[in-house]
Amino acid sequence: MTKTAPSPEFADLHLLTVLGETRSYTQAARRLGISKASVSTRIADLERAAGVPLVRRTTRSVALTQAGQQLADETRASFERIAQSFAGIRDLAGHPRGLLPVTAPVALGRQVVAPTLPAFLQQYPEIRLELDLNDRLANLPQEGFDLAIRHTQAPPETHVAWQLCGSRSLLVASAEYLRRHGRPTHPSELSEHACLLYLRDTAGQSWSFERGSGRKAERAVVAVDGPLRANNSEVLRDAVLGGLGVGLLPDFSATMHLGPRQLVPVLPEWRPLGFFGDSIYAIRPWAPQVPRAVQCFVDHLKAVFAQGFRV
Repeated sequence: MTKTAPSPEFADLHLLTVLGETRSYTQAARRLGISKASVSTRIADLERAAGVPLVRRTTRSVALTQAGQQLADETRASFERIAQSFAGIRDLAGHPRGLLPVTAPVALGRQVVAPTLPAFLQQYPEIRLELDLNDRLANLPQEGFDLAIRHTQAPPETHVAWQLCGSRSLLVASAEYLRRHGRPTHPSELSEHACLLYLRDTAGQSWSFERGSGRKAERAVVAVDGPLRANNSEVLRDAVLGGLGVGLLPDFSATMHLGPRQLVPVLPEWRPLGFFGDSIYAIRPWAPQVPRAVQCFVDHLKAVFAQGFRV
């Protein structure tokens, strides 16, 4: 009697689709709540059942083979429908529940979001929340996040987005710094000042400003440089408070520290343009149904940000 090859476990096929999205054994394990060793073992079992290699491994990356990609592409939609159907049925239970991975910028997460989490989790005790604070823009599907809180001009069209509040950038310095170095009267003078910069990928950096509105609006772009670059607005704010230079900060980092002995607005008649984004959004990859746990947290965030942190 000819032996029939064992059928693969559906969970292993799902694991393959997740691995194809994350391209990382570690990230796939994190998303599914299993060990990295288990991912490796189950993929090996799936390859034995298939009879062909499904995953191409190198020291630096993981990618699906042509056969693996075909299998993942042909099964992914089915698993997405299963997940959506199960989420819909689970939501009928009446109590939001489950793991909710969220990512947010470090300063915004620490200052605005984190202090409100005890109240949220006490209200919804069956939700387990993972908050990843990172200023790097994450690939949500690849890294397994259900929701991201982000500063942006416009959210991606491929995502569901909820606007939490408007936001603006503030140009500030300490009174001590302005006393020692003088107060600029035009954006072009900033090139002669120590400017504390948000760390970007580009080598050089410029700040843009606008005064007035409509056809009579005046714009200025100035190349800036200084002794400190950092990818965290709290670090830059503290350096400005210490008299190190002029800083361009998001309002949530600057507002609570405005005052004659703390942060002093610089060039208040000029509006900084397009640096941090003019709105804060909660975003998630598009899906026909939003899980109740996600919607509850978005509603919580809307209430938190409606209280305001701006001047």
